[in-house]
Amino acid sequence: MTLALAVATTLLPGPVTARPPRPVAVIAAAPRENQLETALRRHVETLASDDFGGREPGTDGETKTLRYLARQWFDIGLVSGTNDPGNAWFAPVELIERTAQASRASFAHGRRRIAVDANGVLVVTSGLRSLIENAPLLLVGRETNPKAARIELAGRIAVVFDSQSAPAAGAPASTAAPPGGAGADERAGRLLDAGAAAVITVLDGTRALDDVAARRRRPGYALAGQKLGGDIQAYVTPAVADSLFDAAGLGKLAALRTAAADPAFVPRLIGLAGTLEATSSETRIHTHNLIGKLEGRRRDLGAVVLVAHWDHFGRCADPPAEHLICNGAVDNASGLAVITEAARILTFGRPPDRDIYFLATTGEELGLLGALAFTENPPLPLDAIMAVLNVDSTGLVGPGLPVSVIGSGMTDLDDSIAAVLKSIRRKQVVDSSANAYVRRQDGWVFIQHDVPAVMVSSAYSDPARLDRFMDERYHRPTDVPARVEYGGMGEDVALQVELARYFADVHRFAGPPVPRLDSPTR
Repeated sequence: MTLALAVATTLLPGPVTARPPRPVAVIAAAPRENQLETALRRHVETLASDDFGGREPGTDGETKTLRYLARQWFDIGLVSGTNDPGNAWFAPVELIERTAQASRASFAHGRRRIAVDANGVLVVTSGLRSLIENAPLLLVGRETNPKAARIELAGRIAVVFDSQSAPAAGAPASTAAPPGGAGADERAGRLLDAGAAAVITVLDGTRALDDVAARRRRPGYALAGQKLGGDIQAYVTPAVADSLFDAAGLGKLAALRTAAADPAFVPRLIGLAGTLEATSSETRIHTHNLIGKLEGRRRDLGAVVLVAHWDHFGRCADPPAEHLICNGAVDNASGLAVITEAARILTFGRPPDRDIYFLATTGEELGLLGALAFTENPPLPLDAIMAVLNVDSTGLVGPGLPVSVIGSGMTDLDDSIAAVLKSIRRKQVVDSSANAYVRRQDGWVFIQHDVPAVMVSSAYSDPARLDRFMDERYHRPTDVPARVEYGGMGEDVALQVELARYFADVHRFAGPPVPRLDSPTR
């Protein structure tokens, strides 16, 4: 029995597609603020409890999380939003986990093999097994444009200095990476895209080989069926690089680094050939997105989607640490609580014009993979989605702060959001500094698929508090319910409700034309 079927059959009474009667507004009203904060606290304390084990995909923590959320959503009055009778509520997502295993590197100068310290070389691949044999090594300068150097790079192993790495041409200053680190790996990716057979990074900057190995040997994730390629990257210590350059009669590393820093430097073969091999192991993880729906009166008018990722890291520390579980209270039990209580309020009163979907995604922490699975196999045409409202890591601030819009300037929703904020007398942060986080949340996947997506919250409007969270609690066992600000979360619930009502109202938001759908009226 699949997890989805097991959860559905043990959780939901009767057919999973059945919908409870819609609450009547004259009988019950939306929760008052203090009641709302109590409800939010209860959700977060449950979802971020040790009993849920850190909500890691493919574990018992996933089963408990989905069971809890589905029960809440069903009782509220939502129906399954998968639009797939065979997988009601729970949309299967299969992930691939790949972990680096063995690696091998050898080098030669002509017919003479060069002995190097095996502990000074690391080779990794994005595939299961990748091998490059006897490929010439090409020294690449700091200013080398990979696109312009395609002919030189083809079939060769590019050699770069970590200290000379730079962000992609045209990257905004705010996103420029410091020398080494992410900037170096981004540069290696651009060289591979331009045709290099592999890339060797000489770790002459701030990074040590042990640090790179610790990061690159962590598991990598992708959707099953997603093409991962077989790119090879290698990293060598300065000592190994010196031995290679000496053997080829090129002199010391420092002299070559100085030459490569010259803007006029032209990529050149250095008389060495390399053989690089790396292997990875593969594990499949069966997980799920949870999709609920508040039915609107007209299916042909499109839909609004509220999103929050449910996954976190499970156990993330080892003894002698006192607390071993990353509970993920702010990230992102808070977001799940917000969209759940928003759903509760939205069920009262007159049904919306458009459908409102509620999506709890898996695999966000592993690379926004649940959102990617949704966009690749959506329950409705993507161009029928008027707006995606993502909620991620709220509960950082108390009430009364202005609102930030992550995704501001990237969609056609800005004027509408401003109108909603004005109608409820909420101030908006005027700058776009919060957009620094736009690529780190599920909304980015929708934007990449030309679906307008934003994250509207006051949680990103206090830079000092946000920085403290990132430094002290983000992805750590210290992200616990006791440190969540439930007053700010309550305001975020009100925000999501008003935004969802606005975008679901065809008189206030006409939206773009919607693809023709069967059964346009209900």
